[in-house]
Amino acid sequence: MILDNIRQIRYRIEKSAQKAGRAPESVSLVVVTKYAPLDKVRDVCESGLVDFVGENRVQDADKKKQELGDAAGRVKWRLIGHLQSNKAKKAAQVFDAVDSIDSLKTAAALDAAGKKLPVLVQVKLTERETQSGVSPDELESVLHGLEAFKNLEPNGLMAIAPQTEDPESTRPHFRRMRELFDRHFSKKPGAQLSMGMSGDFEVAVEEGSTMVRVGRIVFSGS
Repeated sequence: MILDNIRQIRYRIEKSAQKAGRAPESVSLVVVTKYAPLDKVRDVCESGLVDFVGENRVQDADKKKQELGDAAGRVKWRLIGHLQSNKAKKAAQVFDAVDSIDSLKTAAALDAAGKKLPVLVQVKLTERETQSGVSPDELESVLHGLEAFKNLEPNGLMAIAPQTEDPESTRPHFRRMRELFDRHFSKKPGAQLSMGMSGDFEVAVEEGSTMVRVGRIVFSGS
């Protein structure tokens, strides 16, 4: 079932990309495994259909990678949740990329770990206090500050749209993110705009996402 779900998601990504006049291969898929049982995560890693998995917590990813053994090495691991500065060193050991940089303090701690890492800056699109990220107004100064860190490669932006039952209502938020992305990363080859989750990824792709993060519809099909 999981592999069929992944194929169906890829088909939907392809159709959304084509609708927007984009190449389907320009959109990567990150399967979010934070709530999935280990045997299902193993299926994802060994499927050959997925390049990236995403985890929200450093310790959870570390445990899963150890338990998965060789299977864990078949995919790249991306941190998509908030990173605490005191866990930055461990995060650098566990992950291949960090997609949730939300402060220069966190970036400094990650840089000090000494590992070359691609990173995305998380932009905050809502006023929710529990939402991590830098405000659009702060983005330029944060990107400028990241230039001081020799081990971090700023490679794009990440955002979480406001939760809603109507995916279409997320379109203005995704459109704003695309504008920010174009402003700061249009000249960088391979830059990533990570936006779109299980309930809204098709709209995100239509608005320019190059990387969608889905979990629920992979493991439950709905």
